[in-house]
Amino acid sequence: MTSVAAPRASRKEWTGLAVLAMPTLLIAMDMTVLHLAVPAITADLQPSTSQMLWILDIYGFLVAGLLITMGTLGDRIGRRKLLLAGAAAFGVASVLAAFSTSAEMLVVTRALLGVAGATLMPSTLSLIRNMFHDAAQRTVAISVWMTCFAVGGALGPLLGGFLLDHFWWGSAFLIGVPIMVILLVLGPVLLPEHRDSGAGRLDLVSALLSLVAVLTVVYSLKLVAEHGVGWQSVAFMVLGLSVGVLFIRRQKTLADPLVDLELFRERTFSVSAVLLTVGILVMAGSQLFTLQYLQLVHGLSPLQAGLWSLPNAAGLMAGAMTAPALAAKIRPGFVIAGGLVVAAVGLAMLTLVSADAGLGLLVTASALMGAGIGPMAALGTDLIVGSAPPERAGAASAISETTTELGSGLGIAVLGSIGFGVYRSEIGDTMPAGVHDEAARESLGGAVAAAGKLSTQAGAELLTAAREAFVLGLQVTALVSAGVAVLLAVLAAALLREVKPGAAGHGEAGDAGPNAVTPQPAPQGAREVPADA
Repeated sequence: MTSVAAPRASRKEWTGLAVLAMPTLLIAMDMTVLHLAVPAITADLQPSTSQMLWILDIYGFLVAGLLITMGTLGDRIGRRKLLLAGAAAFGVASVLAAFSTSAEMLVVTRALLGVAGATLMPSTLSLIRNMFHDAAQRTVAISVWMTCFAVGGALGPLLGGFLLDHFWWGSAFLIGVPIMVILLVLGPVLLPEHRDSGAGRLDLVSALLSLVAVLTVVYSLKLVAEHGVGWQSVAFMVLGLSVGVLFIRRQKTLADPLVDLELFRERTFSVSAVLLTVGILVMAGSQLFTLQYLQLVHGLSPLQAGLWSLPNAAGLMAGAMTAPALAAKIRPGFVIAGGLVVAAVGLAMLTLVSADAGLGLLVTASALMGAGIGPMAALGTDLIVGSAPPERAGAASAISETTTELGSGLGIAVLGSIGFGVYRSEIGDTMPAGVHDEAARESLGGAVAAAGKLSTQAGAELLTAAREAFVLGLQVTALVSAGVAVLLAVLAAALLREVKPGAAGHGEAGDAGPNAVTPQPAPQGAREVPADA
């Protein structure tokens, strides 16, 4: 069979990529900027502890819970339409959040931001899938998209710190307004519309089941991270998994399922989803401890800690941007495996960090971790999206984003439980005589607060013991993470070995490989509408 070369993107598509990069940058910034504003919000709105937790968490909960529904909705109504509607809603909700006059109002507006945010990420990624048909160009485009996510995560604390030093706390929410205005102006001109007109109606029962399943699992992971394993976390996890089983069973009976389970029969798709989930797990769990190390062990301010975190973001950007060039010559599975080995080296270096020294070592290790995870994040995302048919790009993009959210939650819960378990065990044996503060036994932050209430000598002894216990927890967590990274490297090399260089986006394998895919034209039901439609 004579294969037809995929059309290459023009200047218009690359300019459109710059437009799509803006909401990606914003979403990543919005995930980190609010934490710096907590003291100012607390002083102004005086929320209860429960309200403050909801202000912090409701955004991420709804983003995670609605990704699958919004990704599939975009396939049905049009990805550009959903993106622009979400951008308008995000801009309005940002203004409402910035000028909230009560804690209750801020909780509601943060929830609206979460709903709007869930429309942005799968829409941007699925539009990239439809704008860049050439596999090599699409890999580069997705790497740029992933790099913007890393840049946004790094800029959040820095820009947020600057704004909070000069303006009121609401200014942190207004960052997104000009970005959304630019997207609304340029989007209709530069972005194509694409929908699957044969997809059928959106199954609302499936949408509700997916929302409940993801929310309860994420909430269970949050409870584990904060309080360890208990009856509540187990109950929510069982509920979430049970609802997830009902969701999967329902998809098998529907003519137009919310998630096409056939996607997971493609080995490239399913293996890449697992790699992305567990890889983000390792990254998120490690960052949980490194950021606390910078602030609570070395006493850096949040802004200073953000600056010292830049090498990690720089490493992630470097890894993501060099991955396409490497994958054009080397099999993507081997590129991902090599990156994970680099990440494992960085994680192993963290085991050498001490409470008295090691700032330079930690920063170097973080840079290596970022550089090693970058290829996995970029190529793994590309493999997931590229393995799916174009008419299912929204659903595939949503699955990619959902695996990232779950990986982040699992990393904080699983690795956090290991690290803090080590801390609690160690501090129980080294707690200074006469000190019986329970908060100090639970976390290093609690120990720092408790030390301020003690005499100078007792406080110093408590801090020394707590910091050494925390560093031991960090070292154990890093060692476990390094082992997981090596295991992932082996799996990537073994299970993705048949994906050929330069073919990451097609899921192409060797001539007789199990993943061999012959590019086919889009089904008749899927159609691309001109940008001016």
